Amino acid sequence: METKGKRILIADDEPDILEIVSYNLGKEGYEVYTAKDGNEAIERAKQLNPDLIILDVMMPKKTGVEVCSILRSQSLFQETLIIFLTAMSDEASHIKGLETGADDYVSKPISPKVLVSRVNALFRRIHKEDGKSLTIGNINIDPVKFNVAIDGKEVVLAKKEFELVYLLASKPGRVFLRNEILSQVWGNEVIVGDRTIDVHIRKVRQKMGVDCITTVKGVGYKFEI
Repeated sequence: METKGKRILIADDEPDILEIVSYNLGKEGYEVYTAKDGNEAIERAKQLNPDLIILDVMMPKKTGVEVCSILRSQSLFQETLIIFLTAMSDEASHIKGLETGADDYVSKPISPKVLVSRVNALFRRIHKEDGKSLTIGNINIDPVKFNVAIDGKEVVLAKKEFELVYLLASKPGRVFLRNEILSQVWGNEVIVGDRTIDVHIRKVRQKMGVDCITTVKGVGYKFEI
């Protein structure tokens, strides 16, 4: 994966965290910039137009959630990747953050190795020239042919199973909430519940035979290899 030239903005009021995160991401080849509070994060984001923004949830002046909400309301940052750093582990906080527009969460105290892995996973999104097919590791997903292939070997999925895989794989490492999945895969066609998602996920795992869909308990699912 090519990291050179990708810009990452880190916003946190703890100097030690800024230093260790900057150092480890810099070693990976990323261009790293920092901000020490919410207001500065917004201004630097506008100046730099980063590919990914890492926000501490509990920052001075504006919280990470407030910053995320403000940036997501602007067209320039609709597709920008955003990760929250948080010491809060309760489900409600995570759901609120994801609904605001975050792509992932990393818990404090921070493990540099875990954070780098999460960042790399978010960038591990290889699109073919047609902008439709996805190739992630050894898995190819073609929405035109409704085809999934692992190491070149086709995996036969039902229509909804395929749509579920394609949605999750469109943003590797990003946690999709259950209501997002229901809305984007099933829409208003039929009335379904959480159990429907669980059944489809189980079938997909069985058919694909690879550990690429992770359950985030009480929140949703994410695709990562």
